[in-house]
Amino acid sequence: MKHASAAALHGLSELLEQIRVKEGIREKSLGVFYRGPKAFLHFHEDPAGLFADLRVGAEFERFPVNTKKERKALLTAIDRTRAI
Repeated sequence: MKHASAAALHGLSELLEQIRVKEGIREKSLGVFYRGPKAFLHFHEDPAGLFADLRVGAEFERFPVNTKKERKALLTAIDRTRAI
């Protein structure tokens, strides 16, 4: 599964804006977010759609982000993970 292209990320612009305003997370490059010195969140695309890999503890969990409901679930997971 390849990293999401700029064109694919353009379709997630509203979601990316919601992530960018979260405290403690910085976007190192388009669609690649860090929390402190560690990679925290990035996006992939494949024929099944767009997916986000979110660091939860030591591992990454994959979240689909193709619908508003899926995007909301990712935002909730980000907030939950940041509270750890």
